[in-house]
Amino acid sequence: RLGVSLQACLLQIVGYRNLIAEVEKLRREPYDSENPQHEEMLLKLWKCLKPNSPLKARISKQWCEIGFQGDDPKTDFRGMGLLGLYNLVYFAEWDTEIAQQVLSDSLHPKYSQFSKAEWEKKKFDKAIGYSFAIVGINITDLSYNLLVSGALKTHFYNVAPEAPTLTHFQQTFCYLMHEFHKFWIEEDPLDIMEFNRVREKFHKRILKQLQNPEMALCPHFAASESLTNM
Repeated sequence: RLGVSLQACLLQIVGYRNLIAEVEKLRREPYDSENPQHEEMLLKLWKCLKPNSPLKARISKQWCEIGFQGDDPKTDFRGMGLLGLYNLVYFAEWDTEIAQQVLSDSLHPKYSQFSKAEWEKKKFDKAIGYSFAIVGINITDLSYNLLVSGALKTHFYNVAPEAPTLTHFQQTFCYLMHEFHKFWIEEDPLDIMEFNRVREKFHKRILKQLQNPEMALCPHFAASESLTNM
């Protein structure tokens, strides 16, 4: 029994290190518009989030509709490299309904689940608005830092019986995106200028949760289903 437990521990330790290496490799790889695979992933992100709105051109102001800063999203991936794109595509593909809802809230909060009375009472129009894609890249940074600092060890030890994989990391990103969106609404910031304050407070909340040795950041939506079948 001791041998089995020791083997499981070693698999977890090695697996965690391998995951850091894999994530780091993606983070260091820049987006290349000349790479067909990179371009295909970017277009896939658009199709998942805006299935009924064809992209008129590769370089287009339409990208701002899903939260990029300019006409060409490649410039926004500089900080997190391909890791940011991988995470956004995973979220949009595996949690399509939630990803589209979060995007809708960030762009058109008056058409979210809140009633007009609740809207006017809370003034959600000032609280929800943010750039979906940019926030996704920022939450990728948060996820990355939780990983390399070792803060996610408890979570992965509880959700990955043998060794954590990139899929587990991306599933964790989906959870953090979902939770940050709810947290942003709860905080009711005056405007986007308060983003860093809200993000730091959210980061501290997650760190506190991960101090519990039995903690697992398990979302109750589509992305987690892919893991139960692995």
